[in-house]
Amino acid sequence: MPPVLTVSPAISAWAPLGVRFGSYERLSFSMYVRRAHPGDSAAIAAVYNQGIEDRVATFETQPRSAQDVTAWFDGRHPIVVGEEGQELIAFAATASYRPRACFAGIAEVSVYVDRRFRGRGIGRLVLAELLQEAEELGFWKLVSRVFPENQASRALIQSLGFREVGVYEKHGCLDGVWRDLVIVERLILRNLR
Repeated sequence: MPPVLTVSPAISAWAPLGVRFGSYERLSFSMYVRRAHPGDSAAIAAVYNQGIEDRVATFETQPRSAQDVTAWFDGRHPIVVGEEGQELIAFAATASYRPRACFAGIAEVSVYVDRRFRGRGIGRLVLAELLQEAEELGFWKLVSRVFPENQASRALIQSLGFREVGVYEKHGCLDGVWRDLVIVERLILRNLR
């Protein structure tokens, strides 16, 4: 059984809500984050599938199954989930960046929040916890790509130290429309020594 509560002191019950940085409110005591385990795969797939349906965060178009998500648990790349009561409502995940050994300390990162809970701060909590786990595991850089119009995600990742480093123009076609992607990265300086 995984630990029930792994919220870091810096992101305890007092945390910025969503993109309204600078305004602090008390989060529900029933909202917390923890390390994910394979038993969470169906719930993670449900949240991810909302992101696929909404067409605001991924080029994916086919829903993912619990079995697909179980394959993400490779023993190297942490996944963190957020819960409200007993319901999984968000996740932040890392994945392999490239197979070459020189890139072993770089991970792809993604964050997805159940649409009913967006803008309430849980995305920030799971991503902040994931950053700490990645640091503890020795990763030196996290990278991602974001649709330019996804201002909420761009503000979230910027608030947690990611920087925008460029744009992939017309990187993929989604529903017949060519879409750009903003490239982001976050160095973990402690692990660059």
